[in-house]
Amino acid sequence: MASECPIQEVSGVGAVGQVLVPNPSDKSEIDPTNMMPPANQQPSPDQPFPLPTERQKSSIPNPSTGLTWVYPSQQMFWNAMKRKGWQWGPDDIKADDMDHIIKIHNANNESAWQEVLNWESMHASEAEGSKPQLKSFGGKAKDFSPRARFRGLMGYEMPFDRHDWIIDRCGKEVRYVIDYYDGDLQPGTHKFANLDVRPALDSFDAVWDRMKVAWYRWMYAPSAEQQMKEMMARDLQQLQENKQ
Repeated sequence: MASECPIQEVSGVGAVGQVLVPNPSDKSEIDPTNMMPPANQQPSPDQPFPLPTERQKSSIPNPSTGLTWVYPSQQMFWNAMKRKGWQWGPDDIKADDMDHIIKIHNANNESAWQEVLNWESMHASEAEGSKPQLKSFGGKAKDFSPRARFRGLMGYEMPFDRHDWIIDRCGKEVRYVIDYYDGDLQPGTHKFANLDVRPALDSFDAVWDRMKVAWYRWMYAPSAEQQMKEMMARDLQQLQENKQ
């Protein structure tokens, strides 16, 4: 599901770039920047309940439009899942579930972008005032990365999704690999996935960045006990904020 988004805003068409077009059957209509067909806001024939068509702007810059990428509406997400072959029984899914699904999906992408920015901060001196932007992306759920396959051989779980993001770093294309693992839903948020975000080993710069971060984590990462204390403190703070 996460591979369906963000969906690119169309410049000059409404405040959030909604495009009311039928679902195409011609593969030539696929947008190469997000590997998606044009936005489909029409209810599917067997849809059991109406869904909102409003879309939320992301914080992720899009160099093609000069604006930001825009997340799909609940209706668009439903259509995307149907196109992928998802089927539900009468009591399997409700309208409220789609609201949670889209919020989780958006939160995952925002978290992934923040992780990308953390990596890109090591190249801030090269940017000369420009900021990283997401040029294109695609989902590769069944094409496991070498790192994910190695983890699997070690007995760890496999990711439920994978994205490859192409970042525009001051005119230079940099590929990032994002593996999505199941996690626990954080109270008060829609974050539940554990993300493994890193630059692909496509260049010397990427190899050097990964070596520097690995060294830093080895030398300065907090111990398991410290991490547990920090997690408990965050959970306690979140509970206190929810009570207010």
